[in-house]
Amino acid sequence: MALKVLVLVMLVGVAASTSTSHVSISFGDANVEYDNDHVPHHPSSPAPYYHPTPTYHPEPSYHPEPAYHSQPKYPAHPTPSYHPEPAYHPEPAYHPEPAYQPKPAYHPKPTYDHHEPAVPACAELTNATYCLEDEEYPEYEIKHAIQYHLDKFNDLYADVADLDTELSVERPEALEEETYLCPSETAYIRPLRAQNTEGKWRVVINEIELHYKTFTQTTRVEDCLTAGEDCPKVPMCYESKCLQKSIYHRFLVYDPYDQYFPFAIETFKLPASCACLLGAYTIDH
Repeated sequence: MALKVLVLVMLVGVAASTSTSHVSISFGDANVEYDNDHVPHHPSSPAPYYHPTPTYHPEPSYHPEPAYHSQPKYPAHPTPSYHPEPAYHPEPAYHPEPAYQPKPAYHPKPTYDHHEPAVPACAELTNATYCLEDEEYPEYEIKHAIQYHLDKFNDLYADVADLDTELSVERPEALEEETYLCPSETAYIRPLRAQNTEGKWRVVINEIELHYKTFTQTTRVEDCLTAGEDCPKVPMCYESKCLQKSIYHRFLVYDPYDQYFPFAIETFKLPASCACLLGAYTIDH
C-alpha cells in the first residue's frame, strides 16, 4: 500500500512537469485516464465515460395555458390571472313564434262630402225652416272649435252681433192697440239650426257659453197663421188674401266638415210679417 501511494505521488509530479494533456493512473488491474477537464475515461474507449441517464419521470399532466387579461401585446413579465371557463349551460328551449293575428279590417276611405241628411231630425215632422230645439246639437264640438280659432271667431261674431233684432220693433203696451188684418204669431227666436237661402241646413251658433261669455244670435220672426186665405177683417166684397212676407237675415254658422276654419256667415230667409193683400187677382197676373 505504501508503494502505491509513492508511485502516485511520483506520477503527479511528473504530470506537473510535463506538457502532456492527460495522466494515466494505474490501480492494480484498473487503468484510468484523466483529461485536462478532469473527466475520467478508459483508454480503451475514445468516448468519455458518462454516468447512466437517470430514470425518466413522466411529464406532469397538461394544464391549459392561462388566459391573459388586460395586458399589453408583448408583456415583459406576464402575470396571468387565469379564470377557468364557466361551466357550459345549454341553450334555452326554443319558443315558437306567436300565432299570427289576421290583419285588421280597414275601413273604406272617407269621402269629404257632407253626410248631413237633407232634413235634420228636429224638422222632420214640421214644415219650418228653422229649429229651436235640437237633440243632436254639437255643443261640445262648437266649443272646442271656438277655443282653437278664438281670435278669428271673435271677428266674425262681431259682424253679426249688431244684427240683434230683439228691439227692432216697438210693440204696443196692450193687445187692444194692435189691429191685424191677418192673424199671425210673433216671436223672438234663437235658432239652433236653420235652412239657408240655398236650401241647405246649417248649425247656427247659439247659447254657447265659453270664457264667461254666452254667444247668442237672436232675431224676430212673424209667422202668418192663415197665409193664402182671405183676410178675415176685410169685407167679402173686396178680394183679399193673407200673404207671408220674409226678411233675409245673416247668422254665424258652424260647419263640422271644414277642417281649416269651420265658421262662416251665411244668409237665411225668415218670416218677417203677415200682410193682407187686396185685389188678390193681381198675384195671378
